[in-house]
Amino acid sequence: MHFEHRHVVSFEETNLVGNVYYVNHLRWQGRCREMFLHRHAPEILEELKNGLALATVRCSCDYFVELEAFDTVAIRMHLGEVVQNRITLLFEYFRDRDGTEELIARGEQQIACMRRQGDRTVPTPIPAVLREALEPYAAAAAR
Repeated sequence: MHFEHRHVVSFEETNLVGNVYYVNHLRWQGRCREMFLHRHAPEILEELKNGLALATVRCSCDYFVELEAFDTVAIRMHLGEVVQNRITLLFEYFRDRDGTEELIARGEQQIACMRRQGDRTVPTPIPAVLREALEPYAAAAAR
């Protein structure tokens, strides 16, 4: 199972050549993650106000096909693994053209759960509500 966020590419996300500037794929990973939290773990939003930090410590994207303005992209997120206070999320990007999907990229993001203590952050366990929300999205056969 995957969590899906759909996006329509705008002109501002393209470069002078007319294709999507690569950094936008990484931005869409963050947006997909935020929409997941909003829908499946809204309690985390309150915890973020109270010192929890979900720090992205690593992210990547492998690009297979270029995108252009007004392409519709489905960003699908799976849970890769959970180790101590870190969560690895896997992303697949599909372009939808007239009902036909094409895999255009794959990405990965690792998040560390941290807690703000004064002017520093320290590792903290993954909140149970987040762990439980992600569990159904484990990527046993995602790739």
